Amino acid sequence: MFPSRAATAPPRGRPGRRRAALGALSLAGACALVVASAAVVPAADAEGTPGGRCPGYALPHVPGAAHQQAACLDELTTAGTVASGHTDPADFAGLTPEGLPTPSGVPGIQIDGYFPDTSTTNTNHGWNHDAQFVIRLPDHWNGGLVVSGTPANREQYANDRAISDWVLSRGYAFAATDKGNTGPAFFRDGRRPGDAIAEWNERVTQLTRAAGAVVAQRYHRPPARTLATGLSNGGYLVRWQLENHPELYDGGVDWEGTLWRSDGPNPLTFLPPALRAYPVYAAGGAGAEDAWKAMRAAGYPAGSEFLWPYHHKVYWDLTQRIYREEADPDFDGATEAGTPYCAPGTPGCDADYDYATRPPAVHRAVDRVALTGRIGKPLITLHGTLDALLPIGRDSDVYARMVRQAGRGALLRYYRVEDGTHVDSLVDTFPDKLRPMVPCHRSAFEALERWLAGKGRPPADHTVRRPADADPATLRTSCRLD
Repeated sequence: MFPSRAATAPPRGRPGRRRAALGALSLAGACALVVASAAVVPAADAEGTPGGRCPGYALPHVPGAAHQQAACLDELTTAGTVASGHTDPADFAGLTPEGLPTPSGVPGIQIDGYFPDTSTTNTNHGWNHDAQFVIRLPDHWNGGLVVSGTPANREQYANDRAISDWVLSRGYAFAATDKGNTGPAFFRDGRRPGDAIAEWNERVTQLTRAAGAVVAQRYHRPPARTLATGLSNGGYLVRWQLENHPELYDGGVDWEGTLWRSDGPNPLTFLPPALRAYPVYAAGGAGAEDAWKAMRAAGYPAGSEFLWPYHHKVYWDLTQRIYREEADPDFDGATEAGTPYCAPGTPGCDADYDYATRPPAVHRAVDRVALTGRIGKPLITLHGTLDALLPIGRDSDVYARMVRQAGRGALLRYYRVEDGTHVDSLVDTFPDKLRPMVPCHRSAFEALERWLAGKGRPPADHTVRRPADADPATLRTSCRLD
């Protein structure tokens, strides 16, 4: 999950959704459920202009796109696209540790565009149009396609450092979507509570089908393997796709996906206790121990206390308010997305939010986007044990049980990554306490490749221990799942 860019779109007539103060949606910093930035990616090469590198074949057309522009690039990874303007560094800021190696030497075609949509939160390219996508087609193709939805409420380039660079260097085609709405006011999109998140799932399905057709145009055969992967909200999308459209994929890797369940747990059940208890814990004094116990009871892991100040400042409050507004806009009356850092007892305060007692309509809104565990293709899930945004005991531990209870346990491998947290940039601040998740994601991806190729099943579910003697440089590039 991660909070995101500032939204500029007016509401689209969603009854009751336009409230008083979007000024309440101030951001304390870059977030992985939500991230703010005003950067605009320069437009790509003129539509249909191949440049000097790709003569000899027609540029592909994206089925269903309302607009697209293709460019032949000497470099599809961020080693080249940052300079050429074919990515937006602000979109992936804060998602990977400093010093993460950047692959290079991947020429090919990039297609940017958008599908028909009526919301306008995504300002990339000056289009002011949602449902934007990016598709990258390397010259040296391995036969596979990787599809991803973005974390947080970020735009389509958010996965470029964490995922796109690496899979392109391995020969995969890559496609990503902005999910159809972006920014901390994403909840304004749609007419009913739950519409904005429901659109995320539809947009990933739409892009997967379109990208498969584009791959077939470019390489004259369909992808031999289509894999879904993503982080946080992007991990949720992997789970949902493998539950609802397994026919489109061969498998997926879920990196700390958000868990939505109509009867909980979900973010609306474990964030309000943190908003109530953390200020008391931080103040010290007679109530601090009971507040710490309340934090632990809400699911926040023992040993993650050093992360709580940052998460209180950046994540918990904003995340609770905007996702609660998406599911339950009536809770705070005429106010839009609550009041930042309100004191418990204040009317309409999200610190007092009690999901269990909210009307059935609220639970129905969450049920529209809820997960079931009924995956239809192989899935590898990984989650950091020190995740202080989506606590592991209230998220992936629960989802793994759901998969097994649904009778799909043979399709799942679940790895708890010791000392991993939700945002890898925090590793730079706490290198002695945290390990980055990105190399573990890459190891999980490779394990999925071997699994699907019949070259060995991944290790059984277990906790991936942090090597006691590993230095930070080694941990940035290595994560042995076995």
